[in-house]
Order: sequence, then C-alpha cells, then structure tokens
Amino acid sequence: MVMARDLFSLSGKRALITGASRGIGLTLARGLAEAGAEVVLNGRNAAALSAAQAELEKGGVLVKTAVFDVTDQAEVQAGIEQVESTLGPLDIVINNAGIQRRGPLESFERADWDALITTNLNAVFFVGQAVAQHMIPRGHGKIINICSVQSELARPGIAPYTATKGAVKNLTRGMATDWARHGLQINGIAPGYFATEMNATLVQNEEFTDWLCKRTPAGRWGQVEELIGAAVFLASDASSFVNGHVLMVDGGITVSV
Repeated sequence: MVMARDLFSLSGKRALITGASRGIGLTLARGLAEAGAEVVLNGRNAAALSAAQAELEKGGVLVKTAVFDVTDQAEVQAGIEQVESTLGPLDIVINNAGIQRRGPLESFERADWDALITTNLNAVFFVGQAVAQHMIPRGHGKIINICSVQSELARPGIAPYTATKGAVKNLTRGMATDWARHGLQINGIAPGYFATEMNATLVQNEEFTDWLCKRTPAGRWGQVEELIGAAVFLASDASSFVNGHVLMVDGGITVSV
C-alpha cells in the first residue's frame, strides 16, 4: 500500500527549473529540493546562478546549475543534452523564465512585443520539446509551465503579456494532448498577484495595492512560498492522472467579480 506522504515525495528525482536565480524560480527550486529532489538551476547569468546555488546549499540540499539561454533553441537543445549526459535524466522540468513589459497597446514597441513572445512563449516550447524528446522514450516525465491569472484575465497596460500567458495555457493543453499517451504529465501553475521582484513597483504603489486587496477575496498579495505546495503536487506521483490542467494559486481573484 502506498502511503499518502510517499505520493508527494520527490526523493530520487531530478528537476530543472528555468529562470531559477531569483524570485519564483528560486523559491520553487528550494521547495522541490526540500521535498527530496536534486535540483538543477537554469539561467543565462552564471554568477547569479552560482549565488543562488550557494544560498540553497546552505540549507543542505543538492543543487547543480546549467547555464544556457532558454530563448535560443540551439542553446536549449545543447543545454538539455549536456544535463542529461552529465548530471542524469530529468524527471521534472519547470518552465518559469519570464519577463514583463508594460505600456499602452496602441503605442507598444515591436521590440518589447518580440521580447515577450521570445521569453514567455518560445522558451516554453523550446525547453518543453527538448526535454520531451528524452522523457518520451523513458515513458515518464513531468513538465510544469508557469502561467498566470493573465492566462484568463486582462488588465490595462499589459495586453501583450496577457497574450503570451494565454498562449502558454493552451500550449500546456496541447503538450498534454500530444504527450500524455507517452506517460508524461504536463500541467501549469497560474500565480495571481505575488510580492515578487518583478512586481516591486506595484507592491509599493499604495493605490494599486489597495485595489488589489479589495479585488482579491483573500484580501492580500500572495507570498512566493505559497506556490511551493502546488509545484510539489504537480511534480510528484500525487498528480499521476492530472494532465493539461492549469492550477490557479491566486487568492480567488479569478472566481470573483
């Protein structure tokens, strides 16, 4: 008989997290490591990754790094091949790397549009495809794509970002439709408004924070540690029959008017 606590254990698993040198990515890496996984931190900045690795290792967890640019398909293919050949098979991948660009849609710069598409959408496809090519022959694997409440909702000034996150939601469904038959589970986590470095300007804006707290049933900003449970669930055997699902972690903002 399988014990309930064992379903959530990540012992013996290896997990790659993109955009893991800070913020949500670093927090999820810590959470998966504490659940037993060997974590591999990914990013473009080797120094930042080394600092993140040192921070996590202070807690006694096993951490590796893989430096490659998730927006470059050739680098992704080479990077995943190197991880697989030198560190071992990847059981779990979290597509977390992402950026934000704000501005009026009628004057939004093409360069900013392209940057959002490249980082928020193309990278999910590049990494997902590269790891699936290894996971499919093995008959198992977990891919978790970081979506957003903006996968469902819009807000003035961030329409292009909303477009990318809506696309990631449906790409998650498409990945599940194609790859579930091979034993993979592909799901998403959609954070609401969290007090992160990327949202620092909004957190410090008293007017916006007041609006958000009134708009969110939970009445507050989310704390990044509150995403760990969802990530461990979707990365573990506890979610073995969950596929193509986007798990909202948003304090109720998407279910209220």
